[in-house]
Amino acid sequence: MALIDCGSGVRLERGLRCRLSDGVSLVSDHYYPPGTGPWPTLLMRQPYGRDIASTVVYAHPVWFARHEYHVVIQDVRGRGASEGEFYPFRNESRDGAETIAWLRNQPACNGRIGMYGFSYQGATQLLAAAEQPDGLQCIAPHMTAADLYYGWFYHHGALRLSSSLGWGIQMLREDARRKGLHETSRRLEAAWANVRAQAAHLPYGQHPAITDPALPGYVRDWISHREPGEYWSALDVSTRCDRIHVPALHLAGWYDSYVQGAVDGYLALRRRAGSEFARKKQYLIAGPWLHIPWGDRIGELNLGEEADLDTDAILMRWFNHWLKDSTEFASEPRVRYFVLGPNQWRSADDWPGQAEQAVFLHSAGRANSRKGDGRLAKCLPRSDEPRDVFVYDPEVPVLAPGGPQALSGAFDQAALEMGNNLLCYTSDEVKRETEVFGQPHIMLYAATSAPHADFTAKIVRVTAQGRAEFISIGVARSSWLFRDSGFAADEVRAWQFTLEPVAFALAAGERLRLEIASSAFPLYDRNPSTPTLPQLADQWSWSRSTQQILHTAAHPSALYLPVKGDAGW
Repeated sequence: MALIDCGSGVRLERGLRCRLSDGVSLVSDHYYPPGTGPWPTLLMRQPYGRDIASTVVYAHPVWFARHEYHVVIQDVRGRGASEGEFYPFRNESRDGAETIAWLRNQPACNGRIGMYGFSYQGATQLLAAAEQPDGLQCIAPHMTAADLYYGWFYHHGALRLSSSLGWGIQMLREDARRKGLHETSRRLEAAWANVRAQAAHLPYGQHPAITDPALPGYVRDWISHREPGEYWSALDVSTRCDRIHVPALHLAGWYDSYVQGAVDGYLALRRRAGSEFARKKQYLIAGPWLHIPWGDRIGELNLGEEADLDTDAILMRWFNHWLKDSTEFASEPRVRYFVLGPNQWRSADDWPGQAEQAVFLHSAGRANSRKGDGRLAKCLPRSDEPRDVFVYDPEVPVLAPGGPQALSGAFDQAALEMGNNLLCYTSDEVKRETEVFGQPHIMLYAATSAPHADFTAKIVRVTAQGRAEFISIGVARSSWLFRDSGFAADEVRAWQFTLEPVAFALAAGERLRLEIASSAFPLYDRNPSTPTLPQLADQWSWSRSTQQILHTAAHPSALYLPVKGDAGW
């Protein structure tokens, strides 16, 4: 096949075929640097079309080739021009390892291989690395998850509905086209175009776009496997971290759907990679970004020039270090993180430990909305303060931070906080800058009139101008949190769960706010408050419930924050 001139001496060879041990052929495009080689090889394996090559966030492969890398972009099994059936994550371990073995025999490859890519392309790296293929010397898994149940699909028992259903519909569109299913394709395209209607369909598990028996069943499988177990561990590397022996450069975004998965992936390999060398050579960059794109803007919010980190240049230093022995990554910090608020990069020797600083919930019994009397303070409740009460109605759920589309970002929550169907607890103005970095968690003492319930906890930064800026959220479902001990209506129980990791700082004069609700729809699927499975629930199986939050000397509900230094409140 003739090579295509890409300028500056870079040449492209399209459509090379790698035949796997089961007879399936995978197709890749190869970008060759100027000169004759061989060169170190960068491999990306992805399901979205190899010509795109994740250029929504990375430099084009031609740029990497100009820096003397042989770059290979491969369609995974069942996508693009590659043969076989696509089932997300299922075949990526073996297929990735066999691709690497094939690449080592290509004349352009000098035997030293690195992998890069974000989201699904990040997962393909972890899965391949667990097979310990010869020649793979480093990876750069960005905005992905090693543990798919906890880090990608579910959050303490609640399905990440908008991202899971939306991504599933996106993937099924190509399956329908490959199979020539015209009517099914029409339904999928209509569902894809109407984002707001995707999660609003009832029951969502019977959405017509995902139920055609001619389509693969992976979306239905994600929805029906609501507990961790063999199904999930067979797809991810959460139980096989000890098989990974290569350095990894992890990247997370504070407003990415998979921020928990990315941070947990770093921590899992930092603690459980298969060698001391690999454990010491895990690095994390945690920025202020969405899943796409990575830069200084989130909606109308300008995060400043520092948010425009040159991730391509960092990636190049990473690969030069491990594949060309340049040593230029040796001075990089173990953890580099962006602090929301002051909008600055800072560094740390490692991810911080458990949150220690407690701020306790207080009120005179009417914390409903930001107009109420809910307070956050360092002091423990000294008396039996009245309980705060609100009503959860699954027909009119509290919306997600980004509204009915669950858009990601630092959205102003002030309008949402006017509703009495959530509680607001606000601190006094802080006296000096107070930085929080790590994983917050909460202890709520609560009772509910329903046998099935959720509680959500949301951290908000209140600026001096009154903007209520979304920072982090967490959720827990009673069927998950109390699966071993059992759960009953009207019992006071301790709801302890984590919120998603974050770094932010309150400036002097700003305040911290905690919102408590029982939904964040459609970020998470709504709890019907009845025994009906959420994916099968509709108006006929929903039930309203009354929720009570306690903050007394015996039941001191509190938010625990990983505060750096002395808190300013």
